[in-house]
Amino acid sequence: MNKLKTLKSALKRFKKTASGKFKRKQANLRHILTKKTSTRKRHLRSKKIISHSNVKSVKSFFPYI
Repeated sequence: MNKLKTLKSALKRFKKTASGKFKRKQANLRHILTKKTSTRKRHLRSKKIISHSNVKSVKSFFPYI
């Protein structure tokens, strides 16, 4: 049987935590930053845990994790 391959784009976007959850980076911090307040940009820097509704699909990207 062939090996299952990890989706490389997902490997760059998600990291698994020690408790088994997946964390992700928030959007809207790439460009057009001059009109965004410092507080908004600071909060966007933090990582977020993905929601329970998306866990099944994200796990399917990583067959061996």
